[in-house]
Amino acid sequence: MELTKNIFFNTDKLVENSKIKISYIGKLFQDSSNEVFIHYGFGSNWDNVTDIKMEKTELGFQAEINLLEGETFNFCFRNENENWDNNDGKNYIFPLEKIQNELLVLEDEPVSLGSAKKLRRSYLWSKKVRLAVYKIITYLPKLISGNYKRKVTDNSND
Repeated sequence: MELTKNIFFNTDKLVENSKIKISYIGKLFQDSSNEVFIHYGFGSNWDNVTDIKMEKTELGFQAEINLLEGETFNFCFRNENENWDNNDGKNYIFPLEKIQNELLVLEDEPVSLGSAKKLRRSYLWSKKVRLAVYKIITYLPKLISGNYKRKVTDNSND
């Protein structure tokens, strides 16, 4: 997932209480810094502030981070010379999503057959809805523009 042009995550969503990998190719990488640290915290008060040294690779500086609970994931970068990339003083701030507890199965709780059927039924409906949306997006413009042609089968056996 690309959140800005110089910061990448290995996931589509930032979910609290999960582990992510962040890659940075911003100005500190482009200026050939030898060491880059990510300085991060959570929520509007920057709770649980942590600094981690990032690993330098050919693809940029990378680090694995455990996302804690909070409304937002806030971070900035600094190099060994105390030069900062803090998004022009605004820091990099992205919302964190909550864990969807209704899809979690706890080991101590037995899974009832009824809940499994409900989950399967909702999964099937979501697939049907996605298929319907795909068909509408694909075929509706063709129908409206008149560019929709049926395939004609050749029934002649000459």
